[in-house]
Amino acid sequence: MVNAMSNLRFMSSSDLPPHEVVKLPALSPTMEQGTIVTWEKKVGDQLSEGDLLCEIETDKATMGFETPEEGYLAKILIQAGTKDIAIGKPLCIIVSDKSSISQFENYEPLAEGSAPVAEPVAAAPPPPAAKSSPPPPPVSKASPLPTPAAAAGSSDRAFASPAAKKLAAEKGINLSQIAKGSGMDGMITSKDVENLPTSVASPSAAISTPATGAAIPSGPRYGGMPAMMDSSHTDADISSMRKTIAKRLQSSKHEIPHYYLTVECQVDNLMKLRGELNTQYKDEGIKLSVNDFIIKATALSSKKVPECNSAWMDTFIREHHTCDVSVAVDTGSGLITPIVTSAQSKGLAEISSNIKELAGKAKEGKLQPHEFMGGTITVSNLGMMGISHFTAIINPPQSCILAVGGPQKKVLPNQTGDGYKTVNTVSVTLSCDHRVVDGAVGAQWLKHFKKYIEQPTSMLL
Repeated sequence: MVNAMSNLRFMSSSDLPPHEVVKLPALSPTMEQGTIVTWEKKVGDQLSEGDLLCEIETDKATMGFETPEEGYLAKILIQAGTKDIAIGKPLCIIVSDKSSISQFENYEPLAEGSAPVAEPVAAAPPPPAAKSSPPPPPVSKASPLPTPAAAAGSSDRAFASPAAKKLAAEKGINLSQIAKGSGMDGMITSKDVENLPTSVASPSAAISTPATGAAIPSGPRYGGMPAMMDSSHTDADISSMRKTIAKRLQSSKHEIPHYYLTVECQVDNLMKLRGELNTQYKDEGIKLSVNDFIIKATALSSKKVPECNSAWMDTFIREHHTCDVSVAVDTGSGLITPIVTSAQSKGLAEISSNIKELAGKAKEGKLQPHEFMGGTITVSNLGMMGISHFTAIINPPQSCILAVGGPQKKVLPNQTGDGYKTVNTVSVTLSCDHRVVDGAVGAQWLKHFKKYIEQPTSMLL
């Protein structure tokens, strides 16, 4: 969780009691915007230092945001579900005195650098029209209503919260009919939609229904927004995490000269050792996976060939002295790579414990920045999903990523040349940045990796 202390601004004025404005912080080095997922506290709640205030989706993960000190939540300025909130945008108000809460009911923060809004001045009446002016053309009794497509489009473009858009879609209300909302900077809120007079809302409701009278199905919803009303496809919102993944992978593929090296490793000895260790240490709760051995072998191979444990830094190459293995984990909403730090120095049991804890936190969206940023080499294992072979895109500034397939049975000739044997093999492909790792260097790394996998007891030395 992240403490908000550094993102507070003390404010006081003649008409407001002392209060603190909590702003959206940068929770990762690459974060530019964020999304309020949930508020864990409501207006009026007493806050203690370290309480979970809200959850914020960054470009990397969903993270808990802690309240900085004791007080009371006086007002929430940005509702849950609001997306693309700029860094530094006020999120809420905290006061020390509970009796002060009511004074912030109608509080609206001014934009940075803006002056107080002056009272509106009534405009002077227009001069009377000249007598010689021709009369205006007659107005038809009934103006044609806009098409459903136009109505929907105007609502989509309206400056409104996701909750307001959802409610408007359900009620068939065209949000363009609301000139200005009651939310921050004129944002239309769900309260504005609910308070819209029936006489105003009804025409839009009529528009939302085809002339045949058949109801339009609402369809599935993504991120609080209705899916496009078309049976041929569904349009889903793009999360901050997915935007970052797309940006980084596109950049990696375009800018990094990838090449690929593949080798097959026999895993019978590994699977036998794994079974023996799991049986021997069952009472201690140890249950090793094949992936634990792969992470350990990756770290040890990187110590043998440090060029593959390096990073391209534009003007120089950084060679890391420890191997922090990033492990690709599917969270359901995107890919994230929690890190097993100093994996070369950890035993298999510790690696297993680390990765179970990290994977669990990743799927719950609870990873902290230091747990998924700064790895030196990545492992992506799709073997448990039935994939036998694939290639992976490098995670910059790293220089290598290892793609691991699932075990396959193969019939091979005996080394004596007499007869054949059935073995279990795993195909692994190393994607390399040719700016850092030459082909022969990548091949050397795979040679060490293959030896560790096929002779797993050597990893215990």
